[in-house]
Amino acid sequence: MATITLAVPGELKHRMESFSGINWSEVARQSFMQKIDDLEFLRKFKAKSTLTEEEALKLGADLNKKLTKRYVSVSGEVE
Repeated sequence: MATITLAVPGELKHRMESFSGINWSEVARQSFMQKIDDLEFLRKFKAKSTLTEEEALKLGADLNKKLTKRYVSVSGEVE
């Protein structure tokens, strides 16, 4: 198995140390695997997509507006 050294801010390291029973190497491995799985999915999705980057950005912006409108109407305020 290969070894990777990570740098984390001191405050994060301190907070991690408060959970001594956690195998942080395993947490990192799982996180890396999840991120790789997500990126591979997006790569495959993008390869099959016929949308241009401009169309995808517009679609995302429209979706954000609609979701904002929905949550504002439900809660009365933006969270």
